[in-house]
Amino acid sequence: MADSLARVLGGAPVRVGTENPAKLGAVRLALAGFADRPEALLIQGISVPSGVPDQPVGWLEIMAGARNRARAALASGDCALAVGIEDGLVELPLPGEPLLGGAPGTSRSGRPPVFNIGCAWVTDGEREGTGFSSGFAYPTACLGRAFRDREPIGALFDALWRAERGEAGGPPSDPAGAALPSGRQGGNIGMLTQGRLDRSAYGAQAILCALVPFLHADLYD
Repeated sequence: MADSLARVLGGAPVRVGTENPAKLGAVRLALAGFADRPEALLIQGISVPSGVPDQPVGWLEIMAGARNRARAALASGDCALAVGIEDGLVELPLPGEPLLGGAPGTSRSGRPPVFNIGCAWVTDGEREGTGFSSGFAYPTACLGRAFRDREPIGALFDALWRAERGEAGGPPSDPAGAALPSGRQGGNIGMLTQGRLDRSAYGAQAILCALVPFLHADLYD
């Protein structure tokens, strides 16, 4: 195990390039399984720029956003590790089924070849690791404007969900009665999987994969 990760598991700070509670929860969830005392983990969220559009599209933008957040978090103060997390949309045409000329998310089979992918970047200033979450497809009714016009998919999906499900089936409300954006609780993936996979668990997948070079430093040096 890399010394930086061992220090984190002993209570040294981890800086994360976001203040989003679900993403901070993802970091805690990913690290907790390796810690003898998970309650000692020190996760610090830092607001930093991603350096990419608010709605990233394509592998390069998603990875760049995660990398930029991680490196900015590392530079923001003392820590043993820094983490960046970025989600975006990736076009993955199905084998043998080229895209038609219609809206993004449409193939000959009618299945959407545009998926949400999460990326995590972990760095200690010398060693870096990158990992990805599993992918899921958004409804085509909210996909086109996000993929084509770069409108944030979260707001588009929330509006679609409320329109199709009604207020009772939409995102939960805070005590004042205001609807919370999906990214602040179970996330879009939590809503789509009916709570079986929430946003923190989804983000933890990518973080665990990014930690592999830190877990086996001898194999990756």
